[in-house]
Order: sequence, then structure tokens, then C-alpha cells
Amino acid sequence: MRVMGTGLERAQRLLAVAVQAALLCACGGGGEGTSAPAGVELPAFDTTPVAKADPGSTLPASWRDGVFMEIFVRAYQDSDGDGIGDLKGLTSRLDYLQSLGVSGLWLMPIHPSQDGDHGYAVKDYRAVAPEYGSEQDLKELLDQAHRRGIGVIIDYVFNHSAAEHPAFVQSRSSSGNAYRDWYLWSQQAPSGWNIYGGNPWHRTHTGYYFGGFWSQMPEFNLKQPQLLAWHHDNLRHWLNLGIDGFRFDAVGNLVENGAQAWENQAENHVILKSIQDLVASYQQRFMICEAPALPLRYAQADSCASAFAFGYQYALAGAVQGQADAIAKIAQHWLDAPEGLAGFASNHDSFAGQRLADQLDGDPQRLRLAAATYLLQSRRPFIYYGEEIGLRGAAQLSGDPKLRTPMSWNSDRIGAGFSSGTPFRSLAANAAGTHVAQQEADPASLLHFYRALIALRRSLPALQSGRYLNPNASGSTLSFQRELDGQRVAVLFNYGSSASQATRR
Repeated sequence: MRVMGTGLERAQRLLAVAVQAALLCACGGGGEGTSAPAGVELPAFDTTPVAKADPGSTLPASWRDGVFMEIFVRAYQDSDGDGIGDLKGLTSRLDYLQSLGVSGLWLMPIHPSQDGDHGYAVKDYRAVAPEYGSEQDLKELLDQAHRRGIGVIIDYVFNHSAAEHPAFVQSRSSSGNAYRDWYLWSQQAPSGWNIYGGNPWHRTHTGYYFGGFWSQMPEFNLKQPQLLAWHHDNLRHWLNLGIDGFRFDAVGNLVENGAQAWENQAENHVILKSIQDLVASYQQRFMICEAPALPLRYAQADSCASAFAFGYQYALAGAVQGQADAIAKIAQHWLDAPEGLAGFASNHDSFAGQRLADQLDGDPQRLRLAAATYLLQSRRPFIYYGEEIGLRGAAQLSGDPKLRTPMSWNSDRIGAGFSSGTPFRSLAANAAGTHVAQQEADPASLLHFYRALIALRRSLPALQSGRYLNPNASGSTLSFQRELDGQRVAVLFNYGSSASQATRR
């Protein structure tokens, strides 16, 4: 997760920040430690304890070792013509996802959010964003997905909340407020801090609060037991509803121990292990973490148990363009890697790279090579929505918004089949000629290649969940093996532009 943007979207965001800063900061001086104005009622939120009520699971255990797709609900399918994707729209596309062969969906945040877009500034952890629909719509999505053998995990953001979350509104109201220590506060301006090129401490009339990503996303004090218990209750709320698990955002940032010790602290793993135990107490559930700096550490059993293979995606793009050093890197990346490491080629964050089709300039052969590589190397690969048709980013945008464009379903020049109205964001640069309808009709399309590849993976258990063995990179070639219960499959690639002989160990 990163909060970025340019042009009109950035200007709108900066205006919103300025307004919030005016509300949060008593810039005339004084006032630190004072209470909220007399007669002002502070907002409440749901802190009701939630007991475990496991509804069970109809999914096979193997669903967690299948192919996942990351979906930005806002950009996937609009069902009511307001230009914003929603849960009913996603439900209507489940047959397509089933035909592709995915066994799991990761939904980017679906909770009410202050940002009104990416969703990582959460205002209510026990509700569905109204523009996405209702909790009943979510239940229907789950029911329909489960009937098709597809699990659904949702983003859960517990490193930080929105500044508009009632807990933070209460916390900033007074240095003596009951929720004060749910966040990180200092009465004096801390010195020596620099995170992502900026000062993470932000001033209000009651002191300075910590927000490393954005001033409007204050970070929780996860050393506070009551707060952590509340997050556990929130997770049980969704697990009881039937959600199949979670993707946890920014887990390397959970605990801060000082200006030189704010990332990847030992306490992070203790917190994640407690959550892992909670999730594992429900049938067939799954969790995965975003930890770009140390994915191997967070993929361990005493931590998150599963994490994205950050670093791999950069080498992958180089490998499929024939770069020998990158081929050597991807060959070794999975050797002795934790079982829970998950491969991907791109995602919703620009720091992880541009959309794969932009990185490879739409080259159809390179796109096929990239797909085959990460889908066959990783036990738990994640496709970013639209990757299966070679979707590009929006030409008029940059930063994160460029990567989060509406899905292209047909040739309609206004909505691309995503919406009957005006989409909330510009379409992909290649929407006119690259869409699902066009590729469905072409047996030689990238979409059909993905389907065939995922079907192959599902037909051979060794490719689905087998050990990764005997990698060998030589020049423009790569070979490796996957083995499970006596079944061994050899996989060979030639990333060069001419015939080459690969060495198979």
C-alpha cells in the first residue's frame, strides 16, 4: 500500500489534506493537552466483543494452494451505472473467474474509507462501504463464490486507521481520553525521524501523532492490549460472516521503537502469530501479508506464515526479456523458500512496478513467458486483475491511480463494459483493442493461454503444491522441477529470441 497520485487526483487529495490539517491543527499556538470544546459529543464506534462462531467451509483444503486474483472492487464491475464497481458487479463476473480457473480472490479494502478510493484509510472496520453495497451483498458474493469453489479473502488494515475514524477523533480530543493510547502520541515534536522522505509526526491541538504513510492515516499503538483485542474481535466479525481469510497490509510497520527502529521489529511477529492462530482456529481459512522489505521472514510459521515474494517481480520482468542475471535470480528465488511465499508479477502499488503489459510493452510472447514462469514456479501465485488479458495502465494518469483503472470487458468506448455510466477513472490505455470479449473469441489470445496454463497447473499436483527442485539457469534458459508424492514435473524456459539448448538436472 502507498498513497500517491498526480494531476487532478493529487490536487484533490492535497486539498482534502489541507482541510483536514486546518481541522486537526491549532496553528495559533497553545492548547496542547486541552479537551474537546464543551458540549461537543465525541463519535462512538462498535467495540462489542465478538465470540467465535465458525460457519464452517465448503471449500476443499487445496483452494489455498491454487491461483488467486487480486481485485480492486471499485474498478472491476459496476452493477448500477454510477461509475463505481461494486459487490453485485463482482458477483456477476464469478462465472468468468471460475472459467479462468482461479481458486481464490483477494479484495482490496471494502470498508468505508476516508480516501473514498483505494480504501486503506478505514473509517469503520465492521461495515461495507456503501458505494460497494451492503453486508448482504457481501454474503451473496461469498455464497456464489463458494458454490464455484472459490474462496474470498479481504484486505484488513490494522497498522493504521483513517483520521476520521471515531477512535482517532476521540484520541486526539484530549491527552486524557480513554482511547489516547490506541495511537502514538508525543507532547513535544520528536526529532530525527525520516520515513519515505518525510516527517511522520503531525501536529494537532493536543500533541503530535505518528502517521508514516499519510497525515490522514494515523498509526495504531499495537502494543496496547485492548486495541489488539478489538482488532481480533473485528477479524472474528468477518470470519463469522464466512470470509475465507485476510490480506494484511504493511505488516513491517506494525510496531515502532524509535527513529532508527520503526520497521520490522520483533514484536510484529508476535502480533501476527496471534492473528495466525485466530484465523487457523476457523476451518480452511487463509492469511497472507505485505512485507516488502523482509518477505522471507514474514512467511515463516512463527509470523504470518504466508507473504508476497517482493523482489521476485522485478527479476521476473528482466528474465522474460532475456537478462541472464535476472534469470539466475528467479531460478534461485524459490530454492529453500518458505512454503508460504507467494509469487506475483505486479499489483496495485506503483512501488512494486507498473502493470506487466506496460513493463513488457505489450509483447504477447513475453507476457506468456512471464505468466508461465510465475504461475509454475510459485505454490500460491497471485494475478492482478486484467493481467490475464494484458491490460495496461491509464495513459492520462501516473502513480498508483494509473494501475487501478476499470477492467476492460468489451469495446464500448465510454465504459468498456465496466459501467453503463461514466467510469470513476480513465480507462486503460489499450481498452479499445484489449478486452475480454475480443480475447474470448480468439483461441490464440493471452486469456486462453492463462486458462490453459492454470488448467495444467491444477491437473498436476506437483505443479500446484510440490517442492521446487534443481533449478538451473544458463544464458537465456531456465529449468527446474516440482515434486510431490512421487510425481516430478520438469519445466524448461527459453527467454531468448533464438533456439537454445537447456540443461536439465
